Amino acid sequence: MNEREKAAAGLLYDANNNAELIHQRLEAKVKVHEYNHLDPRDLEGKERILKALLGKTGKHLIIETPFHCDYGYNIELGENFYANVNLVILDCAKVCIGSNVFIAPNVGLYTAGHPLDAERRNQGLEYARPITLGDNVWIGGGVTVLPGVTIGEGAVIGAGSVVTKDIPAHRVAVGNPCRVVREIGEADRLRYQSI
Repeated sequence: MNEREKAAAGLLYDANNNAELIHQRLEAKVKVHEYNHLDPRDLEGKERILKALLGKTGKHLIIETPFHCDYGYNIELGENFYANVNLVILDCAKVCIGSNVFIAPNVGLYTAGHPLDAERRNQGLEYARPITLGDNVWIGGGVTVLPGVTIGEGAVIGAGSVVTKDIPAHRVAVGNPCRVVREIGEADRLRYQSI
């Protein structure tokens, strides 16, 4: 089993000394650098780079710059995806994001983790656990999502939260650590008047 396969299986793998993974991260960094430095009016160029970088995208997506990721090929986006500035996705494992997902500024989706014991950590070993965001999820500003977390359809994560555990569908969750505070219901639909 090679290091990429170990990462996909959730096993400890060598991310820091493996030539193949180092090369793949470098290729992604080149594409990300190009993306982050394009003229903001070059929408076709931005789309071309994202489609070449990411594993899967919907037809409509916007990722404001700057944006950073490790590999790109582990990121799968549904339709109508929007991410504001400073999105960081450490995609050592799959990051699957549904349709109609909105992400506020300064959000980090981190699939990577490291052993607690210094000996293995200093060897360059790490692990990766997938992250999943269901359809219609809204992630507030400054949120951190940790390895292995699934956020259910229609959930809203409050600004500044650190999501360490799964969040069920149609819930508002906030805090550090992030906790469900209530269900999203009919009153929420009626709360804001249409223009």
